Amino acid sequence: MKKKVIFEGSAIAIITPFTEDLKKIDYDKFEKIINDQIANGTDAIVVCGTTGEGSTLSHEEHTAAMKFCVDVVGKRVPVIAGTGSNDTFYAVELSNEAEKVGVDGLLMVTPYYNKTSQSGLIEHYNYIADRVSTPIILYHVPSRTGMTIKPETYYELAKHERIVATKEACGNISEIAKTAALCGDSLTIYSGNDDQIVPLMSLGAKGVISVLSHVAPRVTHDIVRKYLDGDVEGSRNLQLEYLDLCNALFCDVNPIPVKEAMNMCGWDVGRCRMPLGQMSEAGKATLYAALKNHNLVK
Repeated sequence: MKKKVIFEGSAIAIITPFTEDLKKIDYDKFEKIINDQIANGTDAIVVCGTTGEGSTLSHEEHTAAMKFCVDVVGKRVPVIAGTGSNDTFYAVELSNEAEKVGVDGLLMVTPYYNKTSQSGLIEHYNYIADRVSTPIILYHVPSRTGMTIKPETYYELAKHERIVATKEACGNISEIAKTAALCGDSLTIYSGNDDQIVPLMSLGAKGVISVLSHVAPRVTHDIVRKYLDGDVEGSRNLQLEYLDLCNALFCDVNPIPVKEAMNMCGWDVGRCRMPLGQMSEAGKATLYAALKNHNLVK
């Protein structure tokens, strides 16, 4: 079953900037980041995901941030909202809130902490998909959730007309290849790891949901665009050139390094909400060196 692709290219898993006391979203800064990303070639915005610290946003903040993003973007690019939960009923509620404000897609992380079986995953996702009208991107990130989506489970989930894609951050190329072979056009694959954009595109992926894009939006866009346009060597060269920065942005728990990187680049986005702490001095030095290597800081 061939399905409509929500986007091709690079989507930013956008941070949520907070005020200095961390108690409110800094909407002025948020607007500037969104507009800068679109101006520099970013193909879609993913709001309230892992990098957006969706897990520490209140329900009111979550819904307000989704609406704000949709309003600022103004249909220039697709907006995808993180609405997954380990509570199936709440995932439906949050997804319906996202639909009301006009998002183009829903990003659904696997249930975490309580986890589930593979059959439970199928029941969970199909239950949600039956109660929304917006396309769903599954989000597979076992390092955070302790939950794996097996290729055979993807095959079953892809039978639902509204389950259209996955953000793959498992890091296991062999399993992703099996998923691609099983699902074909019924499931679009996006890389969830900036250091694996080209490898996943070689298996048919349509792009990336990126952290790197915060500090190198045009480069991230170009890695994908070059590959899609047939310039595999140019895409690969960019991927390898920026590998050090991809790695540096994950030298601590995401999104701690990317917020620090944006601060180093002059964005003044503040820090992450607790329980995420501050970077070590050694981590900051690694990050700064990578940014300087690409002329992103003085």
